[in-house]
Amino acid sequence: MKFRAISALLAVTLLAACPFGYNPSDKKKAKGNTLPTKDESGDVAFQAFVGRLRLSVESRDMAAIASMMAPDFGYRWDKPPAGENVFAFWDQNNVWPKLTALLRAKWVPYDGYMVVPPELAENPNYDGYRAGVKMVNGSWRFSYFVPAPPPESAAESPAPASL
Repeated sequence: MKFRAISALLAVTLLAACPFGYNPSDKKKAKGNTLPTKDESGDVAFQAFVGRLRLSVESRDMAAIASMMAPDFGYRWDKPPAGENVFAFWDQNNVWPKLTALLRAKWVPYDGYMVVPPELAENPNYDGYRAGVKMVNGSWRFSYFVPAPPPESAAESPAPASL
């Protein structure tokens, strides 16, 4: 009899200590996933990726750049015409020098991406070219390089819609 009473008391004590129905991450989810983006600028893998990207852009190695791009890479805010590709668009609009210069800027975390220039994260009205990289399936990927959004969509995310 004493054994049953002690076992029941021990079971109640253990169960009372378990945090059923409460998860600390629930509080974060309730806030709408407003967790800040982690600064990865000091990460060796990030630095290596950005270094390879810089060299590939400087030499206009399209195969290497394509291998570093996310599958849904964004290069314009509107839907591209049929048959257009990102490299032809960059050639036609002479944006290679802008991309080369931009990739030399300091990278900062913003809205789930590591972005350049830092002004993009500091100024919601930033109106210049911007680029972002993001971790995708454990690897860094070049996610977007676009000019300022058109005025009607300026309040949207700094990244273009998936293309």
